[in-house]
Amino acid sequence: MSEKFFLTDRFEAERPGLRAVAYRMLGSLAEAEDAVQDTWLKLSRTDTSEVKNLGAWLTTVVSRVCLDMLRSRTSRREEPLPEQEGPVRLPDPVVTPLGRINPEQEVLVADAVGIALMVVLEALSPAERLAFVLHDMFDVPFDDIAPILGRTTVSTRQLASRARRRVQGAAPAADTDLARKRDVVDAFLAASRGGDFEALLAVLDPHVVARSDGGTLVPSILRRGAADVASQAITFARFAADARLVLVNGTPGVVSFSGRRPLSVMSFTIQDGRITGLDILSDPDRLTTLGLTT
Repeated sequence: MSEKFFLTDRFEAERPGLRAVAYRMLGSLAEAEDAVQDTWLKLSRTDTSEVKNLGAWLTTVVSRVCLDMLRSRTSRREEPLPEQEGPVRLPDPVVTPLGRINPEQEVLVADAVGIALMVVLEALSPAERLAFVLHDMFDVPFDDIAPILGRTTVSTRQLASRARRRVQGAAPAADTDLARKRDVVDAFLAASRGGDFEALLAVLDPHVVARSDGGTLVPSILRRGAADVASQAITFARFAADARLVLVNGTPGVVSFSGRRPLSVMSFTIQDGRITGLDILSDPDRLTTLGLTT
């Protein structure tokens, strides 16, 4: 086997993991794929005869590519943490049919990387995000992360620690029982379709936060409290009329359609059997890139 074919096979074996790193770093499926392709180009132009651990080398390269992409987002909005007021750009959801998640998608959303956590990652600085993602999600040693950032190991450790505190404060651990979470989502849909305000209050946490991202033409909406969120759910019951249960980042969620056109993707954060967070992507431009079908 020639060296070229050997590298191609090795890269394809590493691709799912590299895409998972890039997705957590960038929050965009398309940009993650671009970062992985850029990494392949760098590999194809590099003499790897002295590389002892190709997997680690590729992780370093894709991390540098993602860091450059984050830093070059000159038009990127300053996005507040979920508990703060202001516009929030939701990350791309990974949407799959119930029970049909494939191995590559499983790698993408492993370790409970839900939309709520991805929203918090969007609010970190590029350096904080890289330090946290590589160390806390992929177990990369700080000694290996520090050169990517051009910092000392101690400084890199502090970055990750600061990011960890922000993540833990804004995205506390959610329920892990998928069957129980599906029951909660089913109850929410039934109450929304039926306009049952009391039933909605029963399934919503009193301090629930709902965020929606409608893209450039529709301003982001942030709602707080069970009464406000329940009223909105009833007002927009049409979104629930033709809604399908799916997995959104590996946890039960909802895709709503108008005919064959997707209207929204809803992701739920559920704690102690109640919905504490609801994230709705209704940006028509981004929905068309997700390949959603009825």
